[in-house]
Amino acid sequence: MPWERVPGEPVEGRLRAIELARMAGISVQQVRNYVELGILPPVERTASGYRIFTVHHASALAVARRLADGHGWARTRLIMRAVHEGDLDAALATLDRSHAELDRERAEMANLLGAFETLVTSPYAADPIRLHGIRIGEVARAIGARPSLLRLWEQRGLLRPSRERATGYRVYDESELRRAHVVALLRRGNYSFPVIEAVLDEMRTTGSPERVLAELAKRERELRGRSLRRLRASAALYGYLEQTETAARSL
Repeated sequence: MPWERVPGEPVEGRLRAIELARMAGISVQQVRNYVELGILPPVERTASGYRIFTVHHASALAVARRLADGHGWARTRLIMRAVHEGDLDAALATLDRSHAELDRERAEMANLLGAFETLVTSPYAADPIRLHGIRIGEVARAIGARPSLLRLWEQRGLLRPSRERATGYRVYDESELRRAHVVALLRRGNYSFPVIEAVLDEMRTTGSPERVLAELAKRERELRGRSLRRLRASAALYGYLEQTETAARSL
């Protein structure tokens, strides 16, 4: 369908919805949805009611897709809508929250890596005895802690001793004794309970600190990749803001 020219209006730089959709590899309906959601700037219409898209809409769509890759579509909708409504502070606040999430995740990752490196380089379970069950007092002596601390760690879900049927006493098998060593070691290293809980969860799943370290190193690489994607997305948005400001000054 050819563009309908509006008298006195230049047609250079105009795009049909189908052309914009084809450029982005999406449907025409998605283009219309993006306009309704504010992801694309408002569109004007010809006298016959056809939407007028321009290269500015194409730029907005490219930026939105880059933002979605770095920050996700939910945040992209908030950011682009705020930009097109002239609320730059709201857009920047959404970006800041997104980057702050990665900062928190990076700090948590560093804590976990430090904790596991401590385990790998320390004899956290040096007791060679194979046990079917050992009572709380003996475990406390083995790890250099008070029985009351073991009960506290159990209340927090870090340790899971079983109970003797006849007496109801807590008994720890070899794996729980090993975890008690881990908790004691990490607490002496001033690691927080959430970090220790994450360490134990990983060990229950993976089995050994060395394997967990390898998995955490993989996650660290993935985190670096996500950080770079968010950086590229934020840079693309900055370019779009400058383009929009330049266009507004030329009007």
